[in-house]
Amino acid sequence: MSVRTLPLTDVTVCSAPLVRDPMGPDRATDLARAFKALGDPARLRLLSLIGAHHGGSACVCDLTEPLGLSQPTVSHHLRVLREAGLVTSERRGTWVHYTLVPGALGALAVVLADEAG
Repeated sequence: MSVRTLPLTDVTVCSAPLVRDPMGPDRATDLARAFKALGDPARLRLLSLIGAHHGGSACVCDLTEPLGLSQPTVSHHLRVLREAGLVTSERRGTWVHYTLVPGALGALAVVLADEAG
């Protein structure tokens, strides 16, 4: 098995908010939960599918076929994303619809942003 790494060229880490100021344990726990949720390809695809879905909202029934996963597996991944604060859920009749939390992904990007460009 080969390990792929992301190319890191001209990276100036010292200006990133992550290393500019020491992070407290609660913030570190919250960020780790969110980044761990993003560490699964199915969950990344779910975020993309939900965001691109008509109206920016999708139910499990809209997501199982494109992912090729069972409904319980998709529901598990959605629960992880919800607990990480990346999606919200709303019951509409018998279906639960999921929507991206506005600004959640942007907030994670800011933590890692290299402001020196």
